Amino acid sequence: MMYDIIIIGAGPAGLSAAIYAKRASKSVLVLEANTYGGQIVNTPDIENYPVEEHISGFEFATKLYTQATNLGAELKFERAVEIRDEKEKKVVLTAKNAYEAKAVIIATGAENRKLGVEREDDMVGKGVSYCATCDGAFYRGKTVAVVGGGNTALEDAEYLADIAGTVYLIHRRDAFRGDSSTVEKLQKKENVIFVLNSTVSSLVIDKKIVGVTVSNKEGELTKLDIDGLFIAVGRIPENKDFAGVIALDDEGYAKAGEDCITASKGIFVAGDNRVKEVRQLVTATADGAVAATNAVKYINSL
Repeated sequence: MMYDIIIIGAGPAGLSAAIYAKRASKSVLVLEANTYGGQIVNTPDIENYPVEEHISGFEFATKLYTQATNLGAELKFERAVEIRDEKEKKVVLTAKNAYEAKAVIIATGAENRKLGVEREDDMVGKGVSYCATCDGAFYRGKTVAVVGGGNTALEDAEYLADIAGTVYLIHRRDAFRGDSSTVEKLQKKENVIFVLNSTVSSLVIDKKIVGVTVSNKEGELTKLDIDGLFIAVGRIPENKDFAGVIALDDEGYAKAGEDCITASKGIFVAGDNRVKEVRQLVTATADGAVAATNAVKYINSL
């Protein structure tokens, strides 16, 4: 079967693209490697999306998924590993199948960036986590640390402050990149301790995480006794499998403007994997709408 549009990724950008493409009466296949919703499913409370003053990330993602599938979008849980650009036909390969479409929208988002300290991978599930809302409940009343300076780190610290006994917030600079309003909230919480101008140099392990060693600008080492370490130091765009058909910048983000159009005709990008100034939920859904609209225009021009 030849689809009109194949969308790679079922996060907010991908599902929004599916909604707009189906409303334009196009056949749509969404390919997703894991589960629908992307990173937003880990957010306990969304407060900055228009109309919805408070909604959980899981509920938001489920509403998007339901709307897209009710309109007729087809979703398959398969990881896309390659795109073959055959001019007016695109072939998307997974481990199991090859799917054809007139246009492709890459909305793969980004994965969690790791600290890169020794035995980090070994300790995942043994004190190391990249998802505060997933694992925070395991640390009720205990001492944890959050590493990072962006909105995700700040939100993780805020969430954990209501669960854990003590929360260390470790950041390599003296100022945060995230929203100042969240920083102000954290400053008012008695159980949140800021550890600034510092980086995690090693993990302290006794079968599981029991502490971290942090190094400040002067190279002085300090041990923090903790039960859990939550890492939120950025994300890596998931574009490497498609580098053969789209241009990437030095950090691996897809080169495309606000129109979501790449240099390869019929291939579009949407969401956090695209070069952009602002990466928020509202901009991801906007990208999905723009990418789908331009994909529809492209198909109608063939």
